[in-house]
Amino acid sequence: MVKVITYGTYDLLHYGHIRLLERAKALGDYLIVGITSDDYDKTRGKINNQQSLMERIAGVEATGLADEIIVEEYEGQKIDDIRRYNVDIFTVGSDWVGKFDYLNEFCKVIYLPRTEGISSSAIRAEKRKLRIGTMGDGGLVRKFIREIGFVNGVDHVNCGTDLENVDAVYVASLPENHYHDVKNALLRGKHVICESPIALRREQCEELMALAQKQGLILTDAIKTAYSTAYSRLLVVAKSGRIGEIISVDATCTSMQDCSWKQDADLTQKQNSICAWGPTAMLPVFQLLGTHYKQKTILTRFLNKELKFDAYTKIDFVYPNAVASVKVAKAAKAEGELIITGTKGYIYVPAPWWKTDYFEVRFENPADNKRFFYQLDGEGIRYEIVAFARAIERKRGNYSISQETSTAICSVIEDYYNADLMEI
Repeated sequence: MVKVITYGTYDLLHYGHIRLLERAKALGDYLIVGITSDDYDKTRGKINNQQSLMERIAGVEATGLADEIIVEEYEGQKIDDIRRYNVDIFTVGSDWVGKFDYLNEFCKVIYLPRTEGISSSAIRAEKRKLRIGTMGDGGLVRKFIREIGFVNGVDHVNCGTDLENVDAVYVASLPENHYHDVKNALLRGKHVICESPIALRREQCEELMALAQKQGLILTDAIKTAYSTAYSRLLVVAKSGRIGEIISVDATCTSMQDCSWKQDADLTQKQNSICAWGPTAMLPVFQLLGTHYKQKTILTRFLNKELKFDAYTKIDFVYPNAVASVKVAKAAKAEGELIITGTKGYIYVPAPWWKTDYFEVRFENPADNKRFFYQLDGEGIRYEIVAFARAIERKRGNYSISQETSTAICSVIEDYYNADLMEI
């Protein structure tokens, strides 16, 4: 029996894929098809697949051409698979000519001609053609525009306040302008991804969410951390019971920007600590412990009390069976780590945890510790754009950040501005 193996993503399975599989099948008696996992695709720069791994497996399976389907999950797996399955022939499309010659040491390598004029990338680009405009200026907008360039089928359009030529808007104006800017975009029929908080009051956030739903539009927070693979896996591990019952979440986010020497007029053009870092720091708290806390205490040190511009703020949450603490600062420095404490062990994410590509699960016996590593490109912003575009296409809300989490963040921000804060 001659065994043949080939690999691919097989996103949006098309005639070109089928012809390649047919040619591969004809080379031998038994065809093994390796389908790349979502995580492995990310390490290769493919971040905008339209279909999940299970959907792609089902598509290949439906062709009836594969005798066996396996999942490719890591660099170097091809050699392992060739040995494991006693493969005689490795084959792939001619656009990879020379790339896999090193496999000749283990089996015969054949490059097959591809069907001209057909590609999943072209299909994705034609299918989506999402045009995103931006509101605001500064580093956040520049990063977002740069990362759009890595997402196939999504283009940046310079629109200013004229939204006629865009399908969606990225809002990164000052937080006090978010409500007005988001509402204006929604009323004009545009999908919106907004730097968190979406509004400075819970009632305003709920109003905007309701308006988006009424208009059939997507409105979501742009918290890049929520879209990174490592962070999403961290949530799964924490909720799986591996560290037991979660009894504490501690998140710290700081960036040393000592503004004490600046004039008050300058501070009005900058985000304070609670708005700049609060949403990110609160994200794991609400996603792991929920939004129904029993008590909340906010302690702060002001740079300018009249403007409510905080140099440092600490928020303590008390839940029925757990506690949480977030610390944020723009004029103070601390180790930017995330620690999730459980009854059996804990999860440690080193600084800067909000850009995490790595975390550890630790136990009393260090021999039981386990480290997790995941690819992170573009600080998570490009994954955020892909998720936003996919939500628009599928007309479904954002699974990475729920509306409940968004409104809870706005509620805490509102209390910061309205409550009689404890100063330190």
